[in-house]
Amino acid sequence: MRDQFLPFLPPLIGEEEIAEVAGTLRSDWITTGPKTKHFELEFAEYVQAPAALALNSGTAALHVALAALGIGPGDAVMTSPLTFCSGVHVIEQVGARPVLVDIEEDTLNLNPEKVRDAVRELKGARLAAIMPVHLYGHPCDCDALRDIAEECGAAIIEDAAHALPAHYRGRPIGAGWAAKVPVLTAFSFYATKNLTTAEGGMLTGPEEILENARIWSLHGMTRDARKRYDAGGSWFYEVVCPGFKYNMTDVQAALGLHQLRRLSGFRARRAQIAARYDEAFDSVAGLQIPACRPAISHAWHIYALRVDPDRLGIARDAFIRQLAARRIGSSVHFIPVHLHPYYRDRYGYRPEDFPLAYREYQRLVSLPIYPRMSDRDVSDVLDAVLEIAERSSAGTLAAEAYAPMR
Repeated sequence: MRDQFLPFLPPLIGEEEIAEVAGTLRSDWITTGPKTKHFELEFAEYVQAPAALALNSGTAALHVALAALGIGPGDAVMTSPLTFCSGVHVIEQVGARPVLVDIEEDTLNLNPEKVRDAVRELKGARLAAIMPVHLYGHPCDCDALRDIAEECGAAIIEDAAHALPAHYRGRPIGAGWAAKVPVLTAFSFYATKNLTTAEGGMLTGPEEILENARIWSLHGMTRDARKRYDAGGSWFYEVVCPGFKYNMTDVQAALGLHQLRRLSGFRARRAQIAARYDEAFDSVAGLQIPACRPAISHAWHIYALRVDPDRLGIARDAFIRQLAARRIGSSVHFIPVHLHPYYRDRYGYRPEDFPLAYREYQRLVSLPIYPRMSDRDVSDVLDAVLEIAERSSAGTLAAEAYAPMR
């Protein structure tokens, strides 16, 4: 038993980040300014993107992507039900219709075959975009989804909140898909992400589209504050669209600059932890380790273990409760969108409408995986999971362990 609780996904902030943030606070510029621009340039270079736009969240990146592409009423956007709600909220917020499509059984990513089926069944709306979610850091089947998007003339907006720094066929997620349709990629820098700016995000894509997105990101104004207030700037600006307030600050960018330089090391440590988990759990009846297809490089943002209650003798909720009793933090990613009251009531969804997403949701347990974890921390997680599996299979857990969670 651990002496202290092992948190699920805390950030790793070093003295370099702290010093950079402190220096920014002592400077003349703390909102969107030179460090934000520097962060954009370094990030674009890192993911081999043509351009990058720093924003205040990954949700903002998805929202301005839709706005910059002119997606709105009468349009449909296809995405996965197994995702965080914000990716579907932004589709609603621009007035388009979210069309949920079920997932692949192995990766839990958007299923291209089911996307094709949904395209054939689409009525009363134009398919304006496909929004694949690179769930947990495992890239989607980009080639298959690109082919569908090109056939339909639909844009691609990648939800890469988990996918930094993942690769598909040797190409970084965020670099684009060499497609005949627009491809934009949204990243999140929330506190739990592989790179954090506390809150923040980035949108990558073609420079001409990002320039439009930049206007949308700051009230629809043709000049930001630095262009108005800095030496040689002009006070004059025009509002050309009903934009948002989504800009990133230099304080956030200062943090991001050093996080970016440490990202490869962060990812290597995550991969080490994932390898230890895989080795320990792969042979345990009733546990399913995450898929990792050939030709991809996994970002390992989340290690999503799947519990088979019939074989293991314990349901997912009870499994999580047992981890907590052993002072191990865990979570579930995600409650499928169609189960939430707003979407259930608005579109009349039933749980079984997306059977794979619903079934796998009931099996998912996200284990701690982050660079701050020591080898002893990793061993504690291994020991806890293996003990729970052994005792549940033998029927020796206390009866209260099996009560459902609320």
